[in-house]
Amino acid sequence: MSHLIAKELPVCERPYEKCLNYGAQYLSDAELLAVILKTGTRTQNVVQLAQSLLSGHNENLLNLYDLSMEEMIRFSGIGKVKAIQLKCIAEISKRIAAARRKEQVRLGNSKAVAQYYMERMRHEKKEHMIVSLFDTKGQLIDDEDIAIGTIRSVLSSPREIFLSALQKQAVQIILLHNHPSGEPQPSTDDIRLTRRVKECGDLLEIQLIDHIIIGDNNYYSFAENGDL
Repeated sequence: MSHLIAKELPVCERPYEKCLNYGAQYLSDAELLAVILKTGTRTQNVVQLAQSLLSGHNENLLNLYDLSMEEMIRFSGIGKVKAIQLKCIAEISKRIAAARRKEQVRLGNSKAVAQYYMERMRHEKKEHMIVSLFDTKGQLIDDEDIAIGTIRSVLSSPREIFLSALQKQAVQIILLHNHPSGEPQPSTDDIRLTRRVKECGDLLEIQLIDHIIIGDNNYYSFAENGDL
């Protein structure tokens, strides 16, 4: 193909040429998505199809998180295979973001911990609770999913939290859970759980360093607010 500037190309081919000439960073959200989708429909070229996918609640690529596979398939031109590909891309982006931030995760830096878990947790439609496990040097060992749907089961018995810590020989832990509403202010149950876990941890000599509530691009830290 002869060398053409992007504007001279058919709309459906522009993303490839733009990426080749200038780099992927110069593509719009719709153009990036069009490269993945590859084909449009009889009534929409591939860029228009991509734009329709991005025209939901967020008006951007966050729609890939928010749309379920079933919702994606309702778009003309999106079948099961493309929906799976798009959801996998959304998951890859979360894991890339997490991998970049993992090296910054240290005890005493609640902001770095919150940022590390932000993309993993803030899109969840139900409450998820995670315990983050640290060694004597304050380095992240691992994390475990403790509960989904409600924290009340954890509130009644924090056994699973400390079972994970003991199995991984963690001496310090951070609790995290999300608020699907996007507002991270602690509830009465959140406060009660934090106190109960701290008391149990003191008995087992496993220190609760923080309890972080993840909202929509914001967070609440019990440690930062002097609530531990």
